[in-house]
Amino acid sequence: MDKRKGFTLIELLVVIAIIALLLSILMPALRKVKEQANMVGCLANLKQWNLIFSFYLNDNNGKFFPGFGSNSYWWIAQLEERYQSYVKNKLWFCPKATRPIFDKYHNPEQRFNIFSAWGIYTRDFSGNSNLCDDGIAGSYGLNSYLLDNKSPPSHTFENGILVANFWKTPQVRSADNIPLMSEALRFDLWPQEHEPPAEYEFAAWSANHMGRTCINRHVGFESVSFCDFSARKVGLKELWTFKWHKNFNTAGPYTLAGGVQSSNWPEWIRPFRDY
Repeated sequence: MDKRKGFTLIELLVVIAIIALLLSILMPALRKVKEQANMVGCLANLKQWNLIFSFYLNDNNGKFFPGFGSNSYWWIAQLEERYQSYVKNKLWFCPKATRPIFDKYHNPEQRFNIFSAWGIYTRDFSGNSNLCDDGIAGSYGLNSYLLDNKSPPSHTFENGILVANFWKTPQVRSADNIPLMSEALRFDLWPQEHEPPAEYEFAAWSANHMGRTCINRHVGFESVSFCDFSARKVGLKELWTFKWHKNFNTAGPYTLAGGVQSSNWPEWIRPFRDY
């Protein structure tokens, strides 16, 4: 009577080794596919925001939000409630940054990192209740040099920039090189060409305005929409080549045209492409 022959230990080890090899080949490809899906979802959100902004412009003679209050930061207060609410409006969130750092009572929800969303806010920084009851939160920020600030042109604003250098409308020349909205760690952005990225990859919450939008959520890239109402993925170092405000130097110290060297960048961002 023949006995049924089972696998030997060597055969089992060979099968396990083959499976492990196949997984090692497949996993990077699967991660890449997942990352591409996240980027597609992120860009889709910004394209929808482009539509929302275009509707506002059509109703306001082509001018952007003037901002709310004496400091004009709170442009979000001028959105309709259905767009303000982080509960009703899921367009606020990059697929990789959906959890706000605070709850609506401003209690910490999680540690600060680049995969956290800002918010939740139900009042502005002065304590005024001018926001929707749900609160606002998100993982994108507006290029605030687009705000139709009503101060005199000689008035200096965030980072000492003259109001005369604000765009005030997306309907300008070279609109495809002027950021409209980008991934960010706050809802208002005021970048300058001399501002470096965060010294450490996950320390961007404590960084300057450029550092708060130069965040590595998509392996060296992030999603940005532009004043021509396009949206695309851009290299992190490419952010310094955009015309954020009228006087922004696109050949500044962190660009190839400005002579940037590898040593000028913090270590975490050095491997990515220069522009």
